[in-house]
Amino acid sequence: MRKFYKIIILVAVIYLAGIAAFAFLSGRKIGGSSISEQDVLFLNDIAYAVKENDVLESVKGDKDYVVTDTLGNVIYDSRGEQEGTFTVQTAIKNRYPYVAVTEGDRITGYAILIDDGAAVYNSMRLTIIVCLAIAGALIILGAVVLVIYMDRNLIHPFKKMEGFASKVAEGNLDEPLEMDRHNVFGKFSESFDIMREELKTSRERELQLQKKERELVASLSHDLKTPITGIKLTTELLKTKHEMNATSGEDPEIEKLDNIWQKADEIDNLVSDLFSSTLDDLGEFKVNLTDEESAVISGIIKRYDDRLLVTEGELPKVIINVDVKRLSQVIGNIITNSYKYAGTKIDVSYGLIDGFLEMKIRDYGPGVPEDELSLIANKFYRGRNWRESEQDGNGLGLYIANTLMQKMNGELIPESRGGLIITLLIPLS
Repeated sequence: MRKFYKIIILVAVIYLAGIAAFAFLSGRKIGGSSISEQDVLFLNDIAYAVKENDVLESVKGDKDYVVTDTLGNVIYDSRGEQEGTFTVQTAIKNRYPYVAVTEGDRITGYAILIDDGAAVYNSMRLTIIVCLAIAGALIILGAVVLVIYMDRNLIHPFKKMEGFASKVAEGNLDEPLEMDRHNVFGKFSESFDIMREELKTSRERELQLQKKERELVASLSHDLKTPITGIKLTTELLKTKHEMNATSGEDPEIEKLDNIWQKADEIDNLVSDLFSSTLDDLGEFKVNLTDEESAVISGIIKRYDDRLLVTEGELPKVIINVDVKRLSQVIGNIITNSYKYAGTKIDVSYGLIDGFLEMKIRDYGPGVPEDELSLIANKFYRGRNWRESEQDGNGLGLYIANTLMQKMNGELIPESRGGLIITLLIPLS
């Protein structure tokens, strides 16, 4: 819009400069003049009156005149100026019409009309300049009115629709488009707003379906826990019976039962992770923080260290503010991942730093490439090492661990240096 006003101002300046140029050029004296028939008759009347020695005041006209002798001395001036000289050369220079006063064949003087048409010319010139100025003002006023009309009825509504389209693109479907049926986009903007309402309805329907899907997954995950637990217990019972009934050597059935239990345990872990992830999506993944002694961490490690690969350093005796159940999930997921992908010994060390208990869990496996470190805690992310291994995985373990640490006001920091190092910052009470 400012650009339009700048253009109008530029046009106005150019137009005014044109008028000024016209005024300057038309004000210059240009050669050549013409004398009317009335002027000739008037001059003849003056010459006749001088010749007959009549009173010159009796010669009336609408123009001033001067009567001089041959030397240029003023004999009569209708303007009342009787002194000075006024030669024929002056008349010629100023383009004044004149006629010689004769007496027989002898010239006795001159009658000079003080009028070169300048008055008429200047009047016409002034009229043209005024007309040009008025026309220019009307044109500029019309342009301003046109720009204002375009701004109100075209540009402003278009900008509103542009802003509305940006909000729709950003996903803001709650704010309606203000409609004005009097501008050229009236019906178009109405259609735009109908589209917004349809998109909003469609998105709400999609969100409801997604929520129902997550609720279904959460329900199924929860329901699957019971039969999986039953399979594991039944497998353990059958294994115990076979061990009791075994007479000599190794029983191949026991190995099969171990495989069944291992697969059931993997399914159990997968279902647990899927259930936790779905609860997070539904906003139901909550933590209940309580003050606990740091010794609970050692108990959690012993619960998950079924391969006896963990070496634990000295644990400071402090009070931590955590949800023990959720912290157990975090540490369990980290140790399980290490068992699965590294299969090496695990060192756990502790320290105190800025209101946190720092817990470092380190294995000595292949680690994680540097470019993947910032991604391993993302949902469903599985790196190159996983693809090259024969291990099953779902990419939820570290995601859940990271989410839980954040909900407990802590932090999970991955490093890769001679193996994978997971640092947990557990808040102190």
